[in-house]
Amino acid sequence: MYLRLFILLLSSLVAQAADETPRTCRILFLNAPADGPEKLHLFDGISSQEVELTRMSFSPVYKIPSGDLTLALLTNPPVPKAGEDLVMPPNAPQAALAAAISDFYLIVTSDPKNKIAPVKFQIVSANAKSFKPGQQLWFNLTENTIGGVLGTQKLLIKPQSRNIIDAPVSKQEEYHVKIQFKSPDNQRVEPLCETNWSHDPQNRSVFFVIDDGSLLPRILGIPDFRSKEDSNP
Repeated sequence: MYLRLFILLLSSLVAQAADETPRTCRILFLNAPADGPEKLHLFDGISSQEVELTRMSFSPVYKIPSGDLTLALLTNPPVPKAGEDLVMPPNAPQAALAAAISDFYLIVTSDPKNKIAPVKFQIVSANAKSFKPGQQLWFNLTENTIGGVLGTQKLLIKPQSRNIIDAPVSKQEEYHVKIQFKSPDNQRVEPLCETNWSHDPQNRSVFFVIDDGSLLPRILGIPDFRSKEDSNP
């Protein structure tokens, strides 16, 4: 009987420890205009923290409370009225965060029409079980079909979609990259890039294919290395 009680107590403590594992979040301001904000306040419905809106790399790792939340980005931290809880401005850029998401990216883009904060954002799950070290997360934000070869892996991403690609090689080394694209108004496959990239099996990598007004789509690749204290199992 005592053994059974001990096992039940241990199971409860393990479950409680898992529930208390903080969420992790990193932020990227994609295609930010020159006058876009460099910092905003991330509000989770209870408290807010100032966060960096980095452009060419991910922000530092931020801790977010557990549970179902609605996140918002604000120019200034919310100020409660006397005797009242903090209230999220109704027109603030915001998005729902499900309790099952333990690690995520906040992908921010410009929205100058929003008077609360001139941005909008989406939440992208980066849970470790589905996006592992060594893998690549690709976002095709264009109307082109993107395809090619990444080391030992084949790449094929439809317009306005995303896909996770397994590690292109098994160890830390360079690998060959050959990427092409096909635009919606031209059925001919056109070359986009052919080069060698470096692979680090400890990093997760996120790639964005974007239109920036030039003749060819542009590829932006960002590594996501986590120290042990910043990792979320």
